[in-house]
Amino acid sequence: MRHIVSDRIVSDPGVCGGEPCIQGTRILVEVVLDNLAAGMTWDDLVDDLPGLTRDDIAAALRFASRSIRSWEEIELEAQAG
Repeated sequence: MRHIVSDRIVSDPGVCGGEPCIQGTRILVEVVLDNLAAGMTWDDLVDDLPGLTRDDIAAALRFASRSIRSWEEIELEAQAG
């Protein structure tokens, strides 16, 4: 079953093993983030990954930010318990 994570991020067991990816592509959010961390610019990513847009990159960063906030909430709950 396809799960829409955000306006541009989806998770579908039939696409990339269900890992979060950019909607309509097989570009993993992880790949976008790893390449940014390695020093690639947004323009580099858009040029190198067909189908990727600047809006997709922004969505990947929002997804990562929300994921970290969720993890922090889980961590705080574990410490309180």
